[in-house]
Amino acid sequence: MRILGILVLVSAITAGCGSNANSGSNEPEKAVTTVTYCSDPDNEQHKGIRDGYSFELWNQYGKGDACMTLGEGALFKGHWSGIENYLARRGYSYDNTKHHNEIGRFSSKYNCIYEPGTESGNSYLSIYGWTVDPLIEFYIVEDWRRWIPSMAEGTENMGSFEVDGSIYDVYVSLRENQPSIQGQQTFKQYFSIRRDVRNKGNIDISAHFDFWESLGMDLGKFYEVTFVVEGYRSNGKFEFTELEINVE
Repeated sequence: MRILGILVLVSAITAGCGSNANSGSNEPEKAVTTVTYCSDPDNEQHKGIRDGYSFELWNQYGKGDACMTLGEGALFKGHWSGIENYLARRGYSYDNTKHHNEIGRFSSKYNCIYEPGTESGNSYLSIYGWTVDPLIEFYIVEDWRRWIPSMAEGTENMGSFEVDGSIYDVYVSLRENQPSIQGQQTFKQYFSIRRDVRNKGNIDISAHFDFWESLGMDLGKFYEVTFVVEGYRSNGKFEFTELEINVE
């Protein structure tokens, strides 16, 4: 297991005897601490809570180079190469006891420098999470490379709707005996895939939950609501320069 703690001190711009020329304050800028997690064959997963936000790095089989760096608040960045399946995510975790309507209305504001490779595999930039009873893995895909679930055999197109300045196409697929938050299981995946891809903006997350349920795509009790960057047999890097996940 590789865990790298890095302390970065951002110095104030000063004039004269260390005083701030703009504010007149002698107080130094706040120190910013970042922590980096990297996987290896013995530790394919790292997870926890920092600054009030859950985080998880999962790198299937611990192959290749796969890291995630946590910044202030919800901010994070990462990179991957030579991997099987890489997920780095940050947001809110729950205890599998409440439906989304019992928690509140979810939304997000974000800006991500998203640079996946284009030579092989695929990648998503998405809102992401799981529910239990039923066990559901869900995605609101804002940007992607090379391949999306609508291209997969057996994926069912459920319709489309407009929100946040674009049309999202909605799909359901079945995953049989695949990794999940409850071990190897068979479960459904729900996808909203944005037609006009982007790497910054505002997302009305609950609007997707509501539309899915109007189509009979039931959601269970919530395990998490996060922002994820995922890569499959690919390489790339990313950095969130702004990230809010709000619950009202």
